[in-house]
Amino acid sequence: MNHLNAVQATDPAVFDLITREEKRQATSIRLIASENYVSQAVLQASGSVLTNKYSEGYAGRRYYEGQEEIDGIERLAIERACALFGADHANVQPYSGSPANLAVYNAFCVPGDTVLGMGLPHGGHLTHGWKVSVTGKWFNALQYSVRKDTELIDYDEVAALAKEHKPKLLICGTTAYPRIVDFDRFAQIARDVGAALLCDIAHISGLVAAGAHPSPISVADVVSTTTHKTLRGPRGGMLMCKEEHKKAIDRSVFPGLQGGPHNHTTAGVAVALAEAATPAFHAYAHQVVANAKALATGLEEAGFRLVTGGTDNHLLLVDLTPRGVPGKPAAQALNKAGVVCNYNSIPYDPRKPFDPSGIRLGTPAVTSRGMGEEEMRAIARFIDRVVKNLDNDGELETVRREVAELCAAFPAPGLEHLQGDAG
Repeated sequence: MNHLNAVQATDPAVFDLITREEKRQATSIRLIASENYVSQAVLQASGSVLTNKYSEGYAGRRYYEGQEEIDGIERLAIERACALFGADHANVQPYSGSPANLAVYNAFCVPGDTVLGMGLPHGGHLTHGWKVSVTGKWFNALQYSVRKDTELIDYDEVAALAKEHKPKLLICGTTAYPRIVDFDRFAQIARDVGAALLCDIAHISGLVAAGAHPSPISVADVVSTTTHKTLRGPRGGMLMCKEEHKKAIDRSVFPGLQGGPHNHTTAGVAVALAEAATPAFHAYAHQVVANAKALATGLEEAGFRLVTGGTDNHLLLVDLTPRGVPGKPAAQALNKAGVVCNYNSIPYDPRKPFDPSGIRLGTPAVTSRGMGEEEMRAIARFIDRVVKNLDNDGELETVRREVAELCAAFPAPGLEHLQGDAG
């Protein structure tokens, strides 16, 4: 039976787009660091009748009746998050990572307060106070950077800026930084100036949960994360905090910023958190890092320059300048060849953000398919061939067919019905 038979009967246009996307995800190598595959169980929970419920408030304190099952699901998600990460409290209602971060600003700051975060061009996120985000417009947002010589976070600069400007909120966390973040150092800087510390682990939360990256839970006032990426849940957000900040965080999320939570997403998060507590997920997260290191080695052997010279986590930032190729046409050619990534600025990039010098690669999705170090070396060879043949459609098509054949040997979670399709 067609798993989308109702969609097909009701809206053939949407059905066609979904099935085409299913095939693309099944037959391509997905290296976007913020993407992954969820399990069939997470897919089913996220697509359940829970989407029919509206549930303003918190478990036991709702504004609508008929919430008994919803309360049970939200409590499960909270309990599992606290157990998995060792947190005092968790709020699982944020719609995504960006409103989760905004809720932290709302809890600790008022408009005009000084905040200090990592600059977007150096690997930070828009919501860490970048000028085009409301977090950069509503607050006096300052940015720290990476060192030009090492491309590593300049902790001395962070300390100096914090000492000079006394931020109300210090933000650490990255979206395009391939190394371990020293949360203890950030915590010390925050204590020295009386700032609240927000650690954004959206990209690495699955690694943190499995011990493949140090955890900030014991030192941060608040930890924010998305629930997809390395955590392999649905697209949502989550906040974890010390007991003393529980009321402020909960009030900031609701009624401060949001109405009713997305209960179907909460159910998917609960399932993903249960999966993340298993030995299989622990092995998965460590394999994500091992695969990133293997991909880094393969690319370096092919002559690519990696920002910081390698990786400690799930992602790589590749500077294509020595290859004489900008990031955007490289990413577009790779996409044609079935290798999906994003073009990305590198630190101190002389090129514009929409036409930058680099590409960003991540291993969470390919690892979810069961690929290992040998496949990472093959992927490095695919990337090298594409970069050498940006305008050679014949070679790009040859790579695409080889990519599809590799993918057919590693069925994607949630897309098992397409197993063996190398088209």
